[in-house]
Amino acid sequence: MPLSERLGIRPGVTAVIGGGGKTTLLRTLGEELAAGGARVLLCATTKIYPFDGLLNLADPTEETLAEALESRRLVCAGTPVPGTGKLTAPGLPMARLAALADCVLAEADGSAGRPLKAHAAHEPVVPREANQIIQVVGASGFGRPIREAVHRPERFCALTGLEPEDPVTPEALAEVLRAEASRTWPPIRVLVNQAEDETAMEAARRLAERLPWPVCAGALKRRSWICLSSFGGPGTSPPALPCACGGRGFGWS
Repeated sequence: MPLSERLGIRPGVTAVIGGGGKTTLLRTLGEELAAGGARVLLCATTKIYPFDGLLNLADPTEETLAEALESRRLVCAGTPVPGTGKLTAPGLPMARLAALADCVLAEADGSAGRPLKAHAAHEPVVPREANQIIQVVGASGFGRPIREAVHRPERFCALTGLEPEDPVTPEALAEVLRAEASRTWPPIRVLVNQAEDETAMEAARRLAERLPWPVCAGALKRRSWICLSSFGGPGTSPPALPCACGGRGFGWS
């Protein structure tokens, strides 16, 4: 089953947060959805590198973006950040982006290349138009010292009472994720990436047991994943979602 179905990706804006594979997840989901006929926009509310092999539009007009989405199906757009090679949020309002694309996948925080992330007060930058959040967790961070595995380790330690040299456990990460989840956020789903062996998968299961949200785990680079906890219990998948995109049938029924 495609990951977009396992995670229940629906028309509208999906915010992707956390560490350990956000950008790879955006591309994976975007390619799946576009292959099914959806017009998909990849962007960021913070900063993101342009995608190799995709059309990356710098501050497009509505007309330019609409034409690109219709012809290419999968497009990245944003505002260039001088001297960085990165793109930040497009100039067009998120509501307009959501009207032009069937699905907007927005990377909504940064993790400085670390597999795990704790958030500062101004993070994540979740668009108010978002109808769901995908929290990405990098399983390679489990067992490593907090100071090495976590972006903003001081925040992680403040929430858990641990020291920077202590190893990251699934229990400690669950405590952080639950503490940081805002009541104003849309529904959350969790993807544990980098779960490439049984040790990592067992850590993912321990995390899933301690979270109130659906959890999938696997390896994006291997295109392999399973649901650990979901809508109908362990090992099940989300129900089909209705298409809300003007009658297009591209994966929702």
